[in-house]
Amino acid sequence: MPVGLSLRQMEYLVAVAETGQISRAALRCSVSQSSMTIALKKLEDILGAKLLIRHAKGVALTDVAEGFVMKSRHILYDVENAIEEIQSPVVENKGVISIGVTETISAYMLPCLLPKLKKQFPNITFKVNEFNRGELERNLLENRLDIGIILVSNMQEKINLNYETILRSERKLWFSADHPLLYQENICLTDLSNESLIVLDMDEHTETANSFWQQSSAHPNICFVTHSIEAVRSLVAMGQGITILSDLVFRQYSLEGRRLVRRSINEIIPTMDIGCAWSQQAKLDPKLTTVIDYLRKQISTII
Repeated sequence: MPVGLSLRQMEYLVAVAETGQISRAALRCSVSQSSMTIALKKLEDILGAKLLIRHAKGVALTDVAEGFVMKSRHILYDVENAIEEIQSPVVENKGVISIGVTETISAYMLPCLLPKLKKQFPNITFKVNEFNRGELERNLLENRLDIGIILVSNMQEKINLNYETILRSERKLWFSADHPLLYQENICLTDLSNESLIVLDMDEHTETANSFWQQSSAHPNICFVTHSIEAVRSLVAMGQGITILSDLVFRQYSLEGRRLVRRSINEIIPTMDIGCAWSQQAKLDPKLTTVIDYLRKQISTII
């Protein structure tokens, strides 16, 4: 590791990448803005590369920084897990817990969460099934599931279910690395009206997209709708259109190795909120409470 490079500097850069502003990142990391600015400048000196580009709304990452942030997330994640294994002994709960998940959770969270759950609770059998949002809510209401991991922002049964929002994932504009929008500091939905829009039809995303487009004076030029996130990623990376999706599903490269860029949009775009839901009628037993606590910690750090 280069002399002077610290985990704290990596944490600061990741926070800036996820908030888009040094002031917000400093608040999240509980440090002063000046301390964070100094630490990031030192990180640039250590790496010998420019990491941040300032613009009217905050800061953007350079190409070098995008790659470094991705690797930093993995390093910070591994360190946190190593500490957790030492400080958190395995809990000796026993029994069966049934979990329902929606499509987005299956694709982007379950592969990470399920092995951790099984490792942390080796004496619990986890039965996991995927449902659409409506089916998942009905199963919770009828006590056929112990818990659901769901897009809370889409829930229709909030009055009749207990739920908790754990993670809010911002929706941003994605486009190819050579797109002219790369050089535009402020981007509004009206700037995108003439762009070919690629829409992901997963977990009611189309309904959410329709809502924020309808609230603006802009009209989307939809060219393709698909259930495949990889199709969206590849088409956008190849310059065949743009899309607006959450940070949770963002990957810097397509399957073909082409790079994607994401930028904030001036309008208020609803976040994709992820959390847990369970029946109001069912009494939470200790093992389920413990599992929910564990899920809360894991989901909150997954992006």
